[in-house]
Amino acid sequence: MTTSHTQPAAAGLVLPRDSHGHPPVVVQVAGEAALFSRPELKVERVSYPVMTPTAAVGVLEAIFWKPEMRFQVVAIEVLRPIRQFSVRRNETTDVAALADAIRGGRRVDTAAHRDQRNAVCLRDVAYRIHAHIHVKPHSGRPPAAYRDQFRRRVSRGACFQQPFLGAREFSADFSDPDDTPRLTDLNQEAGIMLHSIHRDPAGKPRMHWFAASIKQGVLAVPDNGMELALPTGGEA
Repeated sequence: MTTSHTQPAAAGLVLPRDSHGHPPVVVQVAGEAALFSRPELKVERVSYPVMTPTAAVGVLEAIFWKPEMRFQVVAIEVLRPIRQFSVRRNETTDVAALADAIRGGRRVDTAAHRDQRNAVCLRDVAYRIHAHIHVKPHSGRPPAAYRDQFRRRVSRGACFQQPFLGAREFSADFSDPDDTPRLTDLNQEAGIMLHSIHRDPAGKPRMHWFAASIKQGVLAVPDNGMELALPTGGEA
């Protein structure tokens, strides 16, 4: 979708408007820890230095989700210094399919399939997420109706499920954005990052990627990613 309009935002940040001229919705998230795993590292979980767009969409959908709309993350501001710590986590190598989990048709023996892995996580994180809300063709309501519902839920602290920061054990607090300054002296290349996941006509997932770069404390997310043959073994 074309985003030719821009708007001034906090601390001089200029963000794209959508094709109808609407600014992004904004939510501020924070947590004691986060893990946005790099997919190319299999033995250990190593976090990106910043929240990924897919993790940001997960937070937004935990707050407000409807099948008639989707979120497009356009920027993520980093509000606290990047600090890391290491932890050993228990994981299971036997994961039930979603359909089996819903039906309760198969039990997973986590003790028999337990695997311990080291993880390099982020400590004491905070971000501002900026995202557009796009309605799908079958929606009978204008985008403004969904934006208003989202903002009201953020202001009330309402969510469908507790948002988390990359891993479910790292829960996220969320609120309306405040005037916390971003780290304008933070400039860092973050490498190839998952942009979005799409499904082809056969239902097979196709992953799109982009070259992530933090500039003056902002991870700018392009409208579209590029499909690449990269490993996909981590949580993003």
